[in-house]
Amino acid sequence: MNQEIDSDQMSYSRRLLDALRIDPVLLALLFILSAIGVVLLYSASGANTDLMIRQAVRLVVAFVLLVVVANIPLRLIRKISIVMYLLGIVLLLAVMFFGEVGKGAQRWLDLGLIRFQPSEILKLAVPMVVAAYLSSRLLPVGWKELIVSVVLVMIPVLMIARQPDLGTAILVGSAGFFVLFLAGVRWRVMIVLGVLLSLLAPILWKVALHDYQRLRILTLLNPESDPLGSGYHIIQSKIAIGSGGVYGKGWLNGTQSQLDFIPERSTDFIFSVFGEEFGFFGSVLLILLYLVIIYRGLYIAADSSDNFGRMLAGALSLTFFVYLFVNTGMVTGMLPVVGVPLPLISYGGTSMVTLMAGFGLIMAIRSSRRFWNN
Repeated sequence: MNQEIDSDQMSYSRRLLDALRIDPVLLALLFILSAIGVVLLYSASGANTDLMIRQAVRLVVAFVLLVVVANIPLRLIRKISIVMYLLGIVLLLAVMFFGEVGKGAQRWLDLGLIRFQPSEILKLAVPMVVAAYLSSRLLPVGWKELIVSVVLVMIPVLMIARQPDLGTAILVGSAGFFVLFLAGVRWRVMIVLGVLLSLLAPILWKVALHDYQRLRILTLLNPESDPLGSGYHIIQSKIAIGSGGVYGKGWLNGTQSQLDFIPERSTDFIFSVFGEEFGFFGSVLLILLYLVIIYRGLYIAADSSDNFGRMLAGALSLTFFVYLFVNTGMVTGMLPVVGVPLPLISYGGTSMVTLMAGFGLIMAIRSSRRFWNN
């Protein structure tokens, strides 16, 4: 009898998820990762329950948004891509003239009731508009399509980099160029682009980067040259991760984090807290969880029969990997500090909402495939 009840409950849950157009595997993985983030944030914030509750509330809002986005028809997503893109550009222009300045950067718009970072919209709008443009063209990508796509990507990237916000610019640029890659850019085109980028690197170093950004890159090569200044973040982060050993010191027992040696330990450097408390073994399991989520997104992309859906789902999944790669590389001293959060674990609302909306798009692509199959 109990087995029959359990079977009926599972069947009902499956029907409910299907009705909500939700991928149960991806939803479960995202829920586990988010739960880990809330628990870790409690430790990273010094047992600050208010911070943990605010994060939990944001997660509820983000998951609701995921369900809403997952129920948008794919054809409508394609149609509104250009509207989202143009809206994002207009808001970036508004930031230039009316944006709030904080910590030397002008990135935020304060509309009274809400305060948000318009560049987050472009993390979704750029891959959407590039995928919509290329899906209506003959693939693989030719020179004309390549030039138009690069222009569509670089306009917001340069505007965001000017704020300055190099981390977000990298993520937006990656999302757009992943669409190009998935559209089938020929190898000779990729080689030409690589050569051009190499030739432009000295100019970009002088013109595009601010003094503090160049300092971060130089500090990466030798953080001990300024251990109490520009190298402090990287040095303390590496000490914390290394002191965790194989199995870690245990939850709430990290000395580097609890004694406030790790800067930005609730946001950009929260992986350092995890590494100290759960060690190498725990860090590997966390990264594996991320990789399974990315694999699921790529599986949905590969299963899509629509070029727009395939390119968009693939680009969003690979951009999620860029989040992970840049953040873990940053806190372990392999990449410069560029302010990219650890997805769904670092404290913050705007980035979390954007990520969940992206996974909502992936689920909308999956449900579109199921709809046509049925």
